[in-house]
Amino acid sequence: MLKALNNTWEIMMRELRAFGRRPIFLMTMFVAPLGFLWLFTSLMDAGLPTKLPAALVDEDNTHVTRQLTRILGTMEETNFVMQTTSFTEARQAMQRGEIYAIFRIPKGTTEAALTQRQPVVSFYTNDTYYVAASLLMKDMRKMSEMAGLAMTRATMRARGFRDDQIMGTLQPIVIESHPLGNAYLNYSVVLSNLIVPGLLMLIIMLTTSYTFGSEWKRGQQKRLYEMGEGNMGVIVMGKLLPHTLTFTLLFWLFDFIFYSYLEFPCACGIPRMMLWGFLAVLASQGFGLLMFEAFPGQMRMAMSACSLLGVMQFSLAGFSFPVSAMDEPFQWLSNIFPLHHYFVIYINQCLNGYHIHYVWPSVVALIGIYLLPQFFSWRLKDALLHKEYRE
Repeated sequence: MLKALNNTWEIMMRELRAFGRRPIFLMTMFVAPLGFLWLFTSLMDAGLPTKLPAALVDEDNTHVTRQLTRILGTMEETNFVMQTTSFTEARQAMQRGEIYAIFRIPKGTTEAALTQRQPVVSFYTNDTYYVAASLLMKDMRKMSEMAGLAMTRATMRARGFRDDQIMGTLQPIVIESHPLGNAYLNYSVVLSNLIVPGLLMLIIMLTTSYTFGSEWKRGQQKRLYEMGEGNMGVIVMGKLLPHTLTFTLLFWLFDFIFYSYLEFPCACGIPRMMLWGFLAVLASQGFGLLMFEAFPGQMRMAMSACSLLGVMQFSLAGFSFPVSAMDEPFQWLSNIFPLHHYFVIYINQCLNGYHIHYVWPSVVALIGIYLLPQFFSWRLKDALLHKEYRE
């Protein structure tokens, strides 16, 4: 036992000395993750895009439509940078990419509303820019409803109805909205908390494959085997423990920045999120080691597999498209990716504050992904003894 611990310590010291000889480790393990953190938290600092440029085409130009225009200008996500009576001018601005949407009030709208005819108010969004168009579509739809209500209110006022009578007719039922888990509808709460850890997990997979593959590239694989005296558990632990500690500390730093400094909602508490982050690091290392065992001694093939599958996990994790709505083969495939299980744990524990009973399958899955390479350690042992480096 003491001899195994001593061998593990020697391999750890050897790996730490390698950090100084390979500056790429500093880049991938420190600079890149912190850069991703700064990029995404600053990019979505406002929570979601606001004041998106749009055009208002008021062909009617009456006191009712001008009052409506002032109301529409107060919408948080819409900024009317152009107000004109020419639809052609607004269309040309959209084609130049200056605006993302057009809200059009045609001529005769006020007259048609006051005479109980049905005016048509139209809006156009440029769905080439999907996020901007989706947000503006929501605002434009709300604007259209407000336009109809404003016209009805003007008609009822002209007929002598009181404001309380008007509101009782226009809005007989008052609707209260209570968003759960993300009360401020902050996009960054979901995206930053998953994209940044997801990118870190991708880096962990690549680094794990690289740190083993570099032994073959430098022709030191037999020396590593001798230092571990053929004990694959000692070799793997000695190689990966410095990485585990480094990446775990980075994960914990992210947790403190997200939930303490940025004050993102965290129903389960920071200590429990630190535990899930630690499991995510272990599972990512297990995934990277499994890819290297699939291509023993072939660093480039192992890293390419980690890159391909590591990027695929962003699509199959479930935060961009629900896993339950995917075809069944993709639902099964999503279970092999650590990010999917981390996402399930994050949503249920951090945002919703559910009992751990609801996430135990994902917790077991993360532990299973970490332990899975142990069943194929014979491939790594065979590679250490017989495989040579191949480009």
